[in-house]
Amino acid sequence: MKLETRQVSGFLRNPGPCRLVLLYGEDEGLIRERAQALTLLVAGSLNDPFRVVELGREGWPQLGAEMSALSMIGGRRVVRVREVSDAALEHVRAALRGPGGALAVLEAAGLGKGKLRTFVEAAPDAACIACYAEEGRAAAELIRGMFQTEGVRADADACTWLAESCGGDRSVLRGEVEKLVLLAGPGGHVDLETARTCAGDAAGASGDEALIAATSGDVIGADAAVDRAVAEGLAGVGLVRVALIHLQKLHQARLRMEGGLSAAEAVRTLRPPVFYRALPGMTASVGLWPADLLLRALEEARSVELACKTTGSRPDVLACRFVAALARQAQARRGR
Repeated sequence: MKLETRQVSGFLRNPGPCRLVLLYGEDEGLIRERAQALTLLVAGSLNDPFRVVELGREGWPQLGAEMSALSMIGGRRVVRVREVSDAALEHVRAALRGPGGALAVLEAAGLGKGKLRTFVEAAPDAACIACYAEEGRAAAELIRGMFQTEGVRADADACTWLAESCGGDRSVLRGEVEKLVLLAGPGGHVDLETARTCAGDAAGASGDEALIAATSGDVIGADAAVDRAVAEGLAGVGLVRVALIHLQKLHQARLRMEGGLSAAEAVRTLRPPVFYRALPGMTASVGLWPADLLLRALEEARSVELACKTTGSRPDVLACRFVAALARQAQARRGR
């Protein structure tokens, strides 16, 4: 069966007689988190050798045997299977036809709509759960809930900034929140500047600097910041996503500027607020780029993101070229 979003939380608390759960989607952190939650619920531990077994790609043929095996100490067993793809279909089909009371948890990051999902969705004793990154307000609310659970008060701007900077990946979000919770302490407070200073990774900060330099026409500064971001571990796709967020913010501010605000006023209306050190560069960028050109740049950025995900592409090269092209275009406009 395929679970709707509203059904997932209840299922994770009580999977009932379900024998197999397929966790798929782009958010690997959320897939791991849900797999761990199910394992803890059913087996009471993540690493009990009698009740928990983990299989990799090479272990797919053992799935049926592991699901039918009994625990030496009693209790229901969990079989976690990693790196699952459509190629595992026959092993999954055979396992569900066989006996056994164990719960199989299949982790299938990036699995598309194919034969395996179709089979599991139709199976009465199996469940299919989509795991995609939270976005926008939903992600900010998720982060706020994480802080509240730990007894820490977080400003809305800080939660929104964390949601944007972490890209929605659940494991990254949780890791950053845990760092800030330790810093704030019980009953503590996290504001935007604290979040940016303590949770922002160096690579992401360099990526932001690169885009601000690029769209304000600072070709040399953009090139240097891109080099730092790549050296600090920011992947090509990550850099393009930073560019998409940056261009979207510029477009919002430019529309407000064309509605009568000054460039500086338009930038100060953005939420979450622009970090004070970035205000001059953002203000200069808004003044250089008309709304129609920003829309074209956004379309190009989306095309580059798709190209980066194509097999055989060179994402770092594509992303760096895109940022360099933005910088040259802004430099040309600044020279007019």
